Amino acid sequence: MRLGSVVLVIWLVIGGIAAGQRGYFNERQESCASLATLGLTIVAGPLNYMGVNPKVKCNTPKPSE
Repeated sequence: MRLGSVVLVIWLVIGGIAAGQRGYFNERQESCASLATLGLTIVAGPLNYMGVNPKVKCNTPKPSE
């Protein structure tokens, strides 16, 4: 159990480093797509360095006027 936790933390740290290298933490645009892409990049972890480049597109409904 302890080994699995250590592996998970290392996996997420590597994903955070990949997101930082892509500049996702510097973006001030807080949209559904940018936040989802950031989260997915972190979860993908080391896969980012093997060519995975997750991107998310999402549209939120606009309020009616």
